[in-house]
Parts: sequence; structure tokens; C-alpha cells
Amino acid sequence: MKDLEQIVEEATHVLKEVGAFIARERASFDQNKVEIKGRNDMVSYVDKSAEEQLINGLNQIIPECGFITEEEMTEQGEAAYTWIIDPLDGTTNFIHSLPIYAISVALMMGSTVVAGLVFEINRREMFTAIKGEGARMNSQRISVSKAPTIMESLIATGFPVKDFDKLDQYLAIIREVVQDSHGVRRGGSAAVDLAYVACGRYDAFFEYNLNPWDVAAGILLIQEAGGIVTDFKGGDKMLFGKQILAGGKNHLELLELIKKHWSV
Repeated sequence: MKDLEQIVEEATHVLKEVGAFIARERASFDQNKVEIKGRNDMVSYVDKSAEEQLINGLNQIIPECGFITEEEMTEQGEAAYTWIIDPLDGTTNFIHSLPIYAISVALMMGSTVVAGLVFEINRREMFTAIKGEGARMNSQRISVSKAPTIMESLIATGFPVKDFDKLDQYLAIIREVVQDSHGVRRGGSAAVDLAYVACGRYDAFFEYNLNPWDVAAGILLIQEAGGIVTDFKGGDKMLFGKQILAGGKNHLELLELIKKHWSV
């Protein structure tokens, strides 16, 4: 079995190749080829083709591995290693030619995420992390912000594309964060937002109703960059629990703010 450093190195080449495909397709993209998965939830042939390419490439790195993927060709098994894949996080941005979208790939050994990669295609920034070995952007070490309070923080978030039952509670959180912080940003790609927390561009990120493929790589990036990642209770259910709060020294203050408005 290859070591994790070699696996990540080989995976970066796969992500860059698929990223180049996505960039080429964006140059001639036809919006008429978009499929509607649900209200405000879209997919294109680019997502599906990128996913197929990722599976083929990653399968060569670790034969007989398992996959948890976003699109229709999801494969899950009892393999020792499982890739968690979002072939195009920020599809709506891609469709509208807004240059904020990425490929997100994480590797689980058993139930533990041991490697994560986020490739932001437009800026060609490759974020990587190996459990216990730190996080990097384009091979340079990165770390989370040292902002100690909400008041000194620029905070990122996102909005759900379905299941709006808790929207009023969520907007109450955002209202307070807007009033107390440097500002709130909504980029439209959770994978990019999390990578930006890992490298200190954002001081924190929170969102609900996300899936494992949206957050798996980003969680490890932030943890390995010295940050804290929890669910909205302060627990460890952020990968499959559809809630995530990520930050640094400001994490506890943000957690208390969220708990004040959020009923689980």
C-alpha cells in the first residue's frame, strides 16, 4: 500500500487534469444542457463527466477502493479506503460563469478522514491536508486566522437549496453575525469557503444542510491548519450531520451565538 503522501501527490495530478477539463468546458458551456435535480439544485453533464474521470483516476491510485459521490454513479462498499468526492462544488456558480467553484476529494480509512484535497479551478489553488501532517496551499504551509472574536472576523456562510424549515432560525444567526463582525460573505461553494478558512482568508464558516462530499476535505484542511470544526452543538457530527461550524480562536463565541438561536 502506498503511503498517504504518495497518494495525495498522485491525487493532485488527477484533480488538476479534471480541473482542466472543467475549465475547458466552461469556455463553451451551454446552459440549455443543465438538469434540475430539485428546487435551486442543478447539475450538468460537466459534473457527471468530471465525477467519472475522478473515479477512474482515483481507482488507479487505490484499486478496489470505495466511493461516496454526489452524482448518479455513487458507489459505496466495505472497502478499507473510501474516497468522498464532489466533482464540482459550486455548480450554480459554474453555470452562471461566476468563478468560484472547486473539486473536493477526501480519503477515509475506515471511518476516519486521513487526506483531503480541494482544487479551486479558477485561481488554480490546490489545498491539501494529510492527517497529522498539516495543511498546504500549492505546497506552502497554511494556518487558520488568529482573530480572537466575532468582532474581528470576516465570516463566510451559505444558504440551503432545500429544507427551509429552519431558515428563520438561521437568518437570526446571520443577522447577529452581520451586526457584530467585519462582515458576512456567501461565495456559493462550501469547499472553497472551508479552504479559505484553512488559509486564513476567512476567519470562520458556518452552514447547515450540507452533505459529506461538500465538507469532508475542508474539515481536515481546517483541523490540520490549526482550526476547530464542530457541528452546531459543539460535537463531532459535522461530516454526516449536515451542520458545520469552523473557525479558530473565535469558535467558542460563534458556537454560543449559534446555540442561542438554533433548535436541533
